Amino acid sequence: MSLIEPFAGLRPAPERAADVIAPPYDVMNAAEARRMVEGRPLSFLHISRPEVDLAPETDPHAPEVYAKARENLDDMIAAGVLVRDPRPMYYAYRLTMGDHRQSGLVAAASVSAYDANRIKKHEFTRPVKEDDRVRQIEALAAQTGPVFLVYRANAAIDERLARLCDTPAEVDVTAADGVRHELWQIGADADIAFLTDAFEALDALYVADGHHRSAAASRVAASRSGGEGKQTQAGFLSVIFPHDQMRILDYNRVVRDLNGLDAETFLARLRGAFCVAVSAEPVKPAVRGEYGMYLHGQWYRLTLEPGLVPVDDPVAALDVSLLQMHLIGPILGITDPRRDERIDFIGGIRGLNALLERVDSGEMAVAFALHPTRMDDLMAVADAGEVMPPKSTWFEPKLADGLVSLVLD
Repeated sequence: MSLIEPFAGLRPAPERAADVIAPPYDVMNAAEARRMVEGRPLSFLHISRPEVDLAPETDPHAPEVYAKARENLDDMIAAGVLVRDPRPMYYAYRLTMGDHRQSGLVAAASVSAYDANRIKKHEFTRPVKEDDRVRQIEALAAQTGPVFLVYRANAAIDERLARLCDTPAEVDVTAADGVRHELWQIGADADIAFLTDAFEALDALYVADGHHRSAAASRVAASRSGGEGKQTQAGFLSVIFPHDQMRILDYNRVVRDLNGLDAETFLARLRGAFCVAVSAEPVKPAVRGEYGMYLHGQWYRLTLEPGLVPVDDPVAALDVSLLQMHLIGPILGITDPRRDERIDFIGGIRGLNALLERVDSGEMAVAFALHPTRMDDLMAVADAGEVMPPKSTWFEPKLADGLVSLVLD
């Protein structure tokens, strides 16, 4: 299989797209999902979060949940709400959020390339979340949540996609969050051949978001081909964007307590690695090595001492790593942020007020605002075969679930 291939997508009938598309399954909790489907019987959340149709106490990983997903999918196909295209093709997908716009390609990305690390990862996966997606794919015999991939911007690919998007879109809907989703079919043989060959010439693709979905797709492909280690021609559902169109927001931290320190002692400890300055305004870091901190109703600007930034380690040089290495670990005593329940993470889309609210409520003791990770940093970590710290990137806008699904033949 080439790095990418076309496929016959399962999609909402164009007049139904606005009723169907939904946010990614993993950006809301169960209660939020139930609220989102109120008055929306065709929402794709009935497939991606089928527990919304079962009793609230239902275990979201119970067999009846996955069975309900399949039932809902079959019902929407039977009703003509979801229709499969008659032949394989690619799709151009454009997202617009305010003045930000990004255009990418919907394709089946090679599982073999993923297994060989030509499609590069930068995060560990959690077994329970990976197992959940495996069961979902197997129950549906389809991949419904796209993996968000990135390629290093390529003039020839970018220009072809721009030209293909220079016509009225077949699907053009604006979701409840204000994000505009546009989709074009790419069915001409010449366009399909050009894009297949152009992507095959790339050194690599990078997983930006969707590590659990891609890992699950690899596992399902291995089971269908007779076991891990065997070559498979399977592909997984992906949307692929050029790296220079990505919008990464900050991914901020809140901590429940000061590890037994009083505020004065805590601030004194910070001055070993940071320049600490009181700020009359909320601090949204403008450069790398700068952090905003909210403590006891006061904002501070923290600036890391320059000599503490390594020059030869792409992971250790990340702002999230430096904060962990010089503050959250040694001062606050949180050595495993993946599992420690004293720390929580807040996507930058929620703004700095979300940090203030968590601290002022008394739920948390201190909050930290970070400068966003750069796309170049993410690719450097992946190229080095390393792993990013947890919650390092928050991509906006989000892809829509339900716009295109990949049926496993």
